[in-house]
Amino acid sequence: MSRSEASDESTKESPEPSNEVDDRVSEGASNVDRAIEAFRRGEPVLIHDAADREGETDLIYPAGAVDAAAVARMRNDAGGLVCAALGDDVAEAFGLPFVQEAIDHPLTADHQLSYDERASFSLTVNHRETETGITDAERALTISELGTAAANPAEYPFAETFRSPGHVHLLRAAPTLSERQGHTELAIALAAAAELPAAAVVCEMLDDESGAELPPAAAKAYADRNGFVYVEGADILGRFRDDA
Repeated sequence: MSRSEASDESTKESPEPSNEVDDRVSEGASNVDRAIEAFRRGEPVLIHDAADREGETDLIYPAGAVDAAAVARMRNDAGGLVCAALGDDVAEAFGLPFVQEAIDHPLTADHQLSYDERASFSLTVNHRETETGITDAERALTISELGTAAANPAEYPFAETFRSPGHVHLLRAAPTLSERQGHTELAIALAAAAELPAAAVVCEMLDDESGAELPPAAAKAYADRNGFVYVEGADILGRFRDDA
């Protein structure tokens, strides 16, 4: 074979340039759009924060759409802690502190988290019309009313409607995604994009066999089986972080 023929043959056998990265970017953007639309309809979405952060996927609903069936799904299918995330402005209007700043006890000192500078936990609450506050229906009442409260926080009678301690853990989001990129902030960013009040409920998905966080592939499979949207936190950050 001549050198020119060999060169021609080499050219023929060279693989086409891969569009894999572009395809992933396009798919990620599409998933964010789908997640926004699902949230706007009151449907849950699954958000994986990042492999180098908590490495968890949370099942997330807009707070105002939560009913007893949604609470049952979170405790049965997800299995983590059911928490209500509130936007920073909403939490400020309600006078909600970070719990580690509100409690003067040695347990709240020297937090060293591998994935963040601080936890976003605030107070725990029950709606005042609940009894124990732990049933699916009563937690749903507390969470859905938090969605109502977040729609007009400056005018809402928060202390008259809720009591503490309770069975719904409140999370206070950082003011922007640039400051913190946890599920709390990702959920609030999604709510804002869907033009909903800054209140969402989040629950970590756990693996029944290992007891650890549910692997992303298994979380995606769950989303596919149930017709839910799965989205990577990085894709949400890529869409909203610069505007935050």
